Amino acid sequence: MRMSGKNPSAAAALSPAEIMLRAELTADVQHLAGEIGERNVPNYPQLNAAAEFIERSFLSAGLQPRRNTYEVEGRACHNLEVEISGTRPQVVVVGAHYDSVSGSPGANDNASGVAALLALARWFAGRPTGQTLRFVAFVNEEPPYFQTEQMGSLVYAKRCKTRGDRISAMISLETIGYFSDAPRSQRYPSPGLGVFYPTTGNFIGFVGNLSSRALVRQAISLFREQRKIPAEGSALPSFVPGVGWSDQWSFWQYGYPAIMVTDTAPFRYPYYHMSSDTPAKLDYDRFALVVSGLEKVIAELAK
Repeated sequence: MRMSGKNPSAAAALSPAEIMLRAELTADVQHLAGEIGERNVPNYPQLNAAAEFIERSFLSAGLQPRRNTYEVEGRACHNLEVEISGTRPQVVVVGAHYDSVSGSPGANDNASGVAALLALARWFAGRPTGQTLRFVAFVNEEPPYFQTEQMGSLVYAKRCKTRGDRISAMISLETIGYFSDAPRSQRYPSPGLGVFYPTTGNFIGFVGNLSSRALVRQAISLFREQRKIPAEGSALPSFVPGVGWSDQWSFWQYGYPAIMVTDTAPFRYPYYHMSSDTPAKLDYDRFALVVSGLEKVIAELAK
């Protein structure tokens, strides 16, 4: 299902605030992928260093991080969350995984998502909202834990369901920093999708399963209104390759509406899951425009 609404044909110029945002995003990606590097259970000190960096970043924004801890292979692994309480019982969750795949420093996948998560948490800190906002950094999204009981976001979503949390929307920030203006730079899991969607990888994607179609439609409409950068959206069956390839999948398992915001990862990014997924590969101008546009989307969803 393709989304309607006016779409800009190119990226906008950065505002002064977005220039500052670009510097924040660049610094955080550099710290996670350039200085800490590969971070996963086999590289456990680096995984913990990433967790501690995220906690410090939340604290410096005036937020109080909580560790949701569980054990993997005899080691404590932590989902990290902060909460901005609203006046209504519903909850909007914004999440990104902070581990990287084996053999990769994970700049785009997924230091980009974590940097966006931290920037959004800073932006919303101290701002009143109707629904409660949670910003969550998930551990163990990558193989061998992907779509298993040890996947951090699945552990988290299960705990939410057990508590009876009323999650109205979940947004997964997954690999969001790479763009290309080259013809045929965008591929799709099904050849037929290329008939309906652009073949140039200059847009950000909003992807959901069929049960989350209303959330996809609302989010992309709010994003396109701002005319920051081209955006495409689709609600597709979850078995289509790529549709469930991040933390939104975990929330679907418990009946929560959830979407992924992504540059489409392996369908565009040449360095996906490689040692060459380094900070220099990202387009920080367009990355900043995506994060800036998401501020309005999340603010409206949380009203």
